[in-house]
Amino acid sequence: MNHILIVSGGIGSRMKSGSVPKQYMEASGKPIIAYCLMTFEMHPMADTITIVADPKWYDFLSAVIAREGISKFRGFAPAGETRQLSILNGLESLRPDAADGDVVSIHDAVRPCVSEQIITDALTGFPEWDGVMPYLPVTDTCYLSYGGQMIEEEIPRDALVAGQTPESFLFGKYYAAHIEAGPENLRELRGSTQIAVRSGMRIRLVPGSRDNFKITTREDFDAFLNKLKGGCKLFESAST
Repeated sequence: MNHILIVSGGIGSRMKSGSVPKQYMEASGKPIIAYCLMTFEMHPMADTITIVADPKWYDFLSAVIAREGISKFRGFAPAGETRQLSILNGLESLRPDAADGDVVSIHDAVRPCVSEQIITDALTGFPEWDGVMPYLPVTDTCYLSYGGQMIEEEIPRDALVAGQTPESFLFGKYYAAHIEAGPENLRELRGSTQIAVRSGMRIRLVPGSRDNFKITTREDFDAFLNKLKGGCKLFESAST
């Protein structure tokens, strides 16, 4: 089975959206997270959906789930102190239903433009691979600077990739990597795939898309609104 874990615990400090986290801000009459939920609901390879969120938003999310007819929803998990601790909470909630050979796919609630193709690619390649990550090539010249005051050295951009979500993993190996790392080490991580790489899991790269951007700033939110105003179809049945 393929289990979708939508991470929705952020508070949106860089968005400066007040008391409403950015994933719950409305765009064309729907909260941002609703577009993610609807896309995975329509995708034939997604079997279950779990949302990791602050419990105070459970009632709000339950109303969204009911209104949009999200039949694959299986439950909530509480947000943790950091993103990776939130993911661990999600994995713990999945343990009763997920076999070691199942796939868990981690997706940011603020990436509402994820395409059907990216989801398909992210859920393909198991068990030959331990994980799959969509990526974009880095196109800017990159430099290493420890203090932000001077350039230490140039980094070859051809060797760099930028990760996107959904990032997918064999459930058993991914969960074991979290338990082995422990909470203190998990607090230091920023990307879902970091812990997989550190534990020796083999991660396959698949093409991402610049449309699959993460809504972090007000400019990102405005770009999403413009996509919606342009008549962009963000979710549709894979059979159509």
